[in-house]
Amino acid sequence: MIYALLSVHEKAEKLNLLLSTIKGISQTDLMAVSYKEIAAVVSCQKETDIIADKNKVLEYAGVIDQLAQHFTLLPMRYGSSMESNEAILVMLKINYTEIHQNLLKVENKNEFGLKIFCDTQKLHTQIRAESEINSSLNNGLEDQPANSVFKDYVNKKLREHRLEELMISYVDALIAEISIYLDQFHAFYKFKKMTTSNNIIDAVFLLDKEKQTELVSAIETLQHRYPDLNVVLTGPWSPFNFVEITIK
Repeated sequence: MIYALLSVHEKAEKLNLLLSTIKGISQTDLMAVSYKEIAAVVSCQKETDIIADKNKVLEYAGVIDQLAQHFTLLPMRYGSSMESNEAILVMLKINYTEIHQNLLKVENKNEFGLKIFCDTQKLHTQIRAESEINSSLNNGLEDQPANSVFKDYVNKKLREHRLEELMISYVDALIAEISIYLDQFHAFYKFKKMTTSNNIIDAVFLLDKEKQTELVSAIETLQHRYPDLNVVLTGPWSPFNFVEITIK
């Protein structure tokens, strides 16, 4: 079972010493399979041991967290495994260039998560008040009888459509504002929007470790600018969302 791929350089002895002090899932011993300056941290597991449950996933994440305190690494998904150490060594050789490039990308960087929540009804009311949505609903419907069912239905659908467009524009503007801060930090970032009715932004950032204080300050500024939103920053994490390797 593979926990992470590490950049070891001249730290092989340090890695072996660290692995002697921590355990893998189900209290198994950890070892390193190395190729050049890259090492895979692994443990020998029975297939039944790999079946996920909450405790094992937490143990797995705990190993990665401890390794990340000392080494640049690419965390692997829970359950990543190969049949033998020899097979892992072959994998490291074949994918060496791509692994090396990804390790350089995340070196001295941490991942952070950002979620922005809102009271949907309150935000809708605010957006309506700031727009001309109600003043232009009847365009194109003048020929319909004043109280027709058709006109009521189309008005309702048109209002919903325009409100949705305004919501998307609002979220896009918010993402653009956050991106300005992140570009100043030379960060990598990924955004998802409208993941649920209340979670309007779900993002991950990868930036230099020494920029953490500046990031926290920027997010606090954002929260003050938008007091009706709930801005939640999490991290630092290992770069789970920025590992871009297709294992051959």
